[in-house]
Parts: sequence; structure tokens; C-alpha cells
Amino acid sequence: MAPRKSLPRFSAQLRTLLPGSEKPAAAPAAAETPAPPGARVTVSVIVRRKAPLKTAHSTGKQRLTRAQFRASHGPDPAAVRLVRGFAKEYGLTVQPGTPAPGRRTMKLTGTVASLQRAFGVSLMHKDLGGTSCRVREGGIHLPEELIGSVVAVLGLDNRPQAQPHFRIAGETGSTAARTAQGSGFARPHASANVSYTPVQIGQLYGFPSTATAKDQTIALIELGGGFRQADITAYFKSLGQKAPKVVAVSVSGGKNSPGSANGADGEVMLDIEVAAAVAPGSRIVVYFAPNTDQGFVDAIASAVHDTTYKPSVISISWGAAEANWTAQAMNALDAACQSAAALGITITVASGDNGSSDGVSDNKNHVDFPASSPHVLACGGTNLESSNGSITSETVWNDQNGGATGGGVSNVFAIPSWQTNADVPKPTASPGGRGVPDVAGNADPATGYAIRVDGQTMVIGGTSAVAPLWAGLLALANQQNGKSAGFINPIIYAAKAKPAFRDITQGNNGAFKANSGWDACTGLGSPIAPQLIAVVNPSASSTRKPTKGKTKKTTAKRSSKSTHAIVGKKLPGKLKPPTLTLKPRQEYLQ
Repeated sequence: MAPRKSLPRFSAQLRTLLPGSEKPAAAPAAAETPAPPGARVTVSVIVRRKAPLKTAHSTGKQRLTRAQFRASHGPDPAAVRLVRGFAKEYGLTVQPGTPAPGRRTMKLTGTVASLQRAFGVSLMHKDLGGTSCRVREGGIHLPEELIGSVVAVLGLDNRPQAQPHFRIAGETGSTAARTAQGSGFARPHASANVSYTPVQIGQLYGFPSTATAKDQTIALIELGGGFRQADITAYFKSLGQKAPKVVAVSVSGGKNSPGSANGADGEVMLDIEVAAAVAPGSRIVVYFAPNTDQGFVDAIASAVHDTTYKPSVISISWGAAEANWTAQAMNALDAACQSAAALGITITVASGDNGSSDGVSDNKNHVDFPASSPHVLACGGTNLESSNGSITSETVWNDQNGGATGGGVSNVFAIPSWQTNADVPKPTASPGGRGVPDVAGNADPATGYAIRVDGQTMVIGGTSAVAPLWAGLLALANQQNGKSAGFINPIIYAAKAKPAFRDITQGNNGAFKANSGWDACTGLGSPIAPQLIAVVNPSASSTRKPTKGKTKKTTAKRSSKSTHAIVGKKLPGKLKPPTLTLKPRQEYLQ
């Protein structure tokens, strides 16, 4: 007797729009062809949790161990079974090991023809900005039984999702300007008035001079570019520091792929050199992923659930205006950040470099995501001037030449409880309200950071520098306090944290002006490190007050060496031969 064929289950059901999956039409393309039906593509299907995270978990009040998280908030087994059955019926292969422990992402691979039938989409190849992209438009339609069990399907469309938030200083025609113009995301700006090493920036903000972060791992999320050992060795030798241990982790096919100074290498090197220089002794783990919504979510989730390197801080310098994301992708990425908060991991994110418009040409205000996630520390930018080792002026970064700190009010995420007394302006769309940024630091290319990229020393600014700066500060705090700070936003918005910040009250980013207290340009302000480290100490009692001290004297004492590193001059410090450790790349199951 011939074996009985199973009756169609999912193909017989009505199709329903996956909420938040609508993708706007791509820009008109010179070349447009149907995606080859036999080409194989891997997509991410993200299923619901066993149980939602409680507010106490996502705000960091009650941390979960990894075992607790997996037991209660991993993937719903019923949802996993449904997706496996759906995949089998449509001829899709579930990647072994997915979903990985603690993860909710199932990787499904199949032909374009099978994926189009399974998800009710049409896939095209379009030439967008000189790059051939696989594009879908409109929504994803699933069998009705999967709605509620599946929360996102990512990877059908592989258009670039995000931009790095760095700016290169240099006059038109200069080497720095030419390298910037060779890229679509790093534009040249006026020559730097003065530049600093990251160490000097740390000194001005009062970072502890003798502290290390030797037991801390800082994760960096990168969606392109790469680093070279020779550059890291030379840079830290010029600082008189031992080079950090740098580990490259491959996520979803992303790799450490250094190119030239006119690409994303500037972002990668800025992140590594700033974070490692201000947090000496830390291990730097760089998660390389493709620049797609799928790759972005995979990279963050890989870092959050990494049981090998266990980062205590994650720094992200990439993003895009909320208007340029699908709701499902934002929700999936925010959920990964929520998981980080529950596990006691801090995520620092650049707020963007295009002022209150965030680069959207519709004459409206926009904020950058993932900086607008209510589960991250959003980092804005300032112009920082100093003399004799002390800060003399700090204002909102706005160079009137297209570069300004991102900031404003989310139109997607509601105002969180810890921000309700911060006088955040009203959103322009419901259910928004979350104010951006939370904190700030030096970002203006005119007072930028001297960074080595692909054999060149150039001055780089942008809020991309602020995210790793804060990541380094928190790594120092974690080492000094003996426990990771975790999600710090509720703590720093409390009244007792006010002495931990230098309030920025001058300048604007377009639509928003700086003022006393929190504002949509620089948040609560830039750090006064000794007080900040005390405030974020999880072991401190609820009544403990920040350490009081004369920051000027402390900063001046630590800055007895030359404060400014003018472009073209030798960076300060004794020359000690550092070492760089590159461990084998590791492919994380999604």
C-alpha cells in the first residue's frame, strides 16, 4: 500500500497580513528583474516568547540569569512546532540549531519560488544606488494559524538598512574630505579646530586615571568594514597603551572585511579605538553582520546571548530614521534590547548626525532608531573646548553645515516611566513619546577624535564616537563596582543622579534647543565620571548619594600632559609595543 500523503494544512488556510510587515516601494531603479526562482535565500522567522518579560525585568529592576531567561522567556515551543510544520509544507529547510538557546529566531532556507509561495510576496532585483538588491514591496501574508505565533519575518528584502554615524573633519580637497566623499555616509566638514585622543576626552570627563576594565568585554556591532592588526598596533603604541584583545565574530555571513578609508572602516576603527582607549584592559568583541534589518537584529541578539564572551556593554553606532524601518523590524530589534536589559547588559547607541530631521527630507522631525528604543542608552553629541586640562565650554553639536546631533521625540515608542518627569515634548504621532537622547559627549568633528584608519590618521566626529565612549565608561564602572550596571536609564533620570552630569544649556539641533535639565539635544548632559560611576553601582543602597567632589581639580590633575592633539602632530604617550589577539571567527546560530 502506498504511503498516505498528509493533507495540506497551511496552504488551505486564509492568508492574513503579518502586522507591521508593510514595506514601502523602493525608489525607481534603472534595472529591475524578477529574482531568479531557483536562487536560495535564508530568512529569519522570529517567534513569540514563552511568556512576555515583566516590566521589572525590562527596566533592569529584577535581573534574570541566563537559565531563568531561557526557561521562561525563550521561544514558545508551540510556535516553533507550527513554523517547522509550515516550513516542511512549503519545502523550506530549518537551519539546524535554530532557534539557539535563549533565541527566538528560526532560520528557514529555500528557493525564491518557495519563499514567495510561503510568505505571499513577490521578490525583485533592483539596482539601487549602484548596488543590486533583492526587494519586496507591500506586506507579508501568512496562513492565519501563524499570526500571533510569528512576530517578524526578516531577510526577504536585503536593502541596506542603516548608516554609521561618523563624520570626517577636513576642508574640501583635503585627503580627509576626499576619503569622506568616496562614501555615501561620511561627509567632510570644516577642518578640526583641535583634536583629542580618546584618552584626553576621558581625562576631561574625569574618567579614573588608574582604573582598568580588565575583566570586561565590550561588544561592538558593525554592519560593514573591518580592522587591520597593523593599524591597531600602531595606534595604541602612539598612545603608550597596550593594544586591546580584539575578537572578530561572524554573524549571518558578515565578516571582518577591511577595505579603504573611504568606507565603513572609519566606523569600525573609531569604535574600537575609542572604547579600548578609555577602558584599558577590556576585551573588544566585534560582531560583523550584513547591513540589512535581518543582519542588524541577528548581530544584537548574538551579542546579547553570547555565552562565550559575555559582554557587559554593547555599543551601536549604526541606525536610521524610524520612518525608514518596518514596524516588525523595529519591534524585533527592540525585543533584543529588552532581553539585554533583563540580563543586566547595557546598550549604548548613537543618536544620529543629522539634527532634528534625522536626514529625512519631509520638513518634519524624526529620531534615529535604535537610539529611540526605550531599552537603550541613547547618546547625543556636543562641541567640547578646553584649556589647561579643564573643560571651558560645552555646547550642542551643530556645525551649521549639515552636521548636528540627533534628537527629538519618537513617533513609535511611548514615553517610558523613568522619563515622565523630564519635560519631554509631545510626539507628533501616537503612540510615540520617548525622548532622545539620554546622555551626551564630544561629537563635533571640529573638536573631534584623532583616529587611525587604514594607515591614515584623521580627525573623526559624530555621535558614533559617543556610543563607544559611554560604553568604555560603563565598562570601567562595571569593573570598579564589581557588578555590571545593566540598564541604567531609570537610575540616571532619578533626582539623585543630577550631580553626575554636566548640564548642556547652549545650542540647538534644529527644531530643539538646549535648556536646563533634560533636552532633546544632549539629554541629561555629558558625564562627570566619578559621580556617574557611583550612581550606576547596583550594589549601592537606594539612599546612597553620588560622590561629591571638585571635578575641575580632579580633571586638571589627571590632565597635566598636553590636552590637545592638533592634527598632524604626534600623539602623546610613551611608545610601548602592544599586541593584538585575533581569535578564530565564530558563526553564531540564529
